[in-house]
Amino acid sequence: MEIIDPTQIPDWDQILLNTPGYSFFHSVSWSRVLQESYGYRPKYFTEMKEGRFSVLIPIMEVNSFLTGKRGVSLPFTDSCEPIIEESQKAPEIWAEILASGANQGWKSLEMRSENSFLPDSPPATSFFSHLLDLSGAEKNLFATLRDSTRRNIKKAVRQGIEVRICDTFEAMKEFYRLLCLTRKRHGLPPQPVYFFKSIYENIISQHKGLIALADYKKQCIAGAVFFHFGETGIFKYGASDKKFQQFRANNLVMWEGIKWHLKKNVKNLSLGRTERDNRGLLQFKSGWGAKQGIINYFNYDFRKQGFLSAAPRLTGIPNKIFTYFPSPLSRIAGIIFYKHLG
Repeated sequence: MEIIDPTQIPDWDQILLNTPGYSFFHSVSWSRVLQESYGYRPKYFTEMKEGRFSVLIPIMEVNSFLTGKRGVSLPFTDSCEPIIEESQKAPEIWAEILASGANQGWKSLEMRSENSFLPDSPPATSFFSHLLDLSGAEKNLFATLRDSTRRNIKKAVRQGIEVRICDTFEAMKEFYRLLCLTRKRHGLPPQPVYFFKSIYENIISQHKGLIALADYKKQCIAGAVFFHFGETGIFKYGASDKKFQQFRANNLVMWEGIKWHLKKNVKNLSLGRTERDNRGLLQFKSGWGAKQGIINYFNYDFRKQGFLSAAPRLTGIPNKIFTYFPSPLSRIAGIIFYKHLG
């Protein structure tokens, strides 16, 4: 296999579109965002055959004084399925990746996928996935939504909520304002503003994503960021102002985003990952009729030469502290820590 940087391959995305099993997260745009925002080094393990990838396993090298030097496939990515055309080659591919990681001095290697090519091993943690089939007509899809989801969409319309589909940097700044409110409510610092600036420059402005914003009496109260590539799309980020929660603007934002992807002939839309114990988010996502699956995160420890059976979680006291942080301090915390958490 070759270990390459996709940003150095001019026709990377075209090759990817010829490759079965591709997703947005395999694209060069996402690689650029991760490199520019956090300085990660790409280590994409690849083999080519007849104008497509017969092997594609994207990995970013994270070099952190807090969390060590490690490989992640991929940081800040819900799931990144390995592409291996000949499944019988999986053991030797895995051995080659481990040998490369050991030579690079990696502390660990994390793989995030639903259909792992790894040997029999326990996941360190797992999440729910949600995949929405967009192959039907709009009215048929609306009919499959849960009754409460349809009612919430109609309620938002009756309340005068209007949704804009945007691709401007001003819209991204408006979404980021809502994101900061939402992260504070959840006891988490927001991602650095330059991360979303890079998303705008490499994805939104390149017509590979969109921003949906909901307005109530000319005030922006909810929003979402979607990415798309080829026939696949993903709902990546959502945010809202809790003061207007009763208007159910999030439901209308999601529905307008789904309708946009339907019109663009996107065949399936991922609703991202959800923690198993996040009942509120599970309730929201289950209302759209998406097929639910499992995303497993596998963590290989090079020192122990084996897989870890559990992953640490930042919950409890740290989350409570961040809910009381002033917004400027919370943003600084995001700038300091996100690079190391990838």
